[in-house]
Amino acid sequence: MYKKYIKRAFDIVCALVAIIVFSWLYIIVAILVRVKLGSPVLFKQDRPGKDEKIFKLYKFRTMTDKRDENGKLLPDDVRLTKFGRLLRKTSLDELPEAFNILKGDMSVVGPRPLLVEYLPLYNEKQRRRHEVRPGLSGLAQISGRNAISWEEKFEIDVEYVDNITFWRDIKIIFLTVWKVFIKEEGISQEGHATMEFFQGTPEKESSVKL
Repeated sequence: MYKKYIKRAFDIVCALVAIIVFSWLYIIVAILVRVKLGSPVLFKQDRPGKDEKIFKLYKFRTMTDKRDENGKLLPDDVRLTKFGRLLRKTSLDELPEAFNILKGDMSVVGPRPLLVEYLPLYNEKQRRRHEVRPGLSGLAQISGRNAISWEEKFEIDVEYVDNITFWRDIKIIFLTVWKVFIKEEGISQEGHATMEFFQGTPEKESSVKL
């Protein structure tokens, strides 16, 4: 009952409260992003949501538009500034996702929305992560975030999809505050600005039962 009816109402209430209570923070971060990184202040990108429906994800930008002599964007780790790293470290760049939640694109808790390019690379079980709305945070976020492998992340996502309860969502929210905002665990994978690009799971691993 919670998964089908109450979870969406819970999302709307949480998103509205966050936007109203932290409106001052939205304004401050937006001004700082405009001054330090330029415009547009918001980063928008297509991401797959529930049932793989594509939506526009909103974030505060964390990288510059620096390009090489041929006009090609420089690598992410070069364009990611000290201020941008701070936004990611504190997850302040994700504040605008509250509007995605309000629109119904996302949920407060669920598998994180990843790149559209990954869709053809999922195996059958990994694809099940799209049976629910993607989340601002999720079980994988409190289980290692970007420090665990893609395969581990997807296993955790599917495990969450099969076991959604109100109290579990509440627990994930509180643990997110503790692990992401206070302990700052798993912000990035070693050697990467966030995490390496997913290139698919080898066949012998894709056959492992979740």
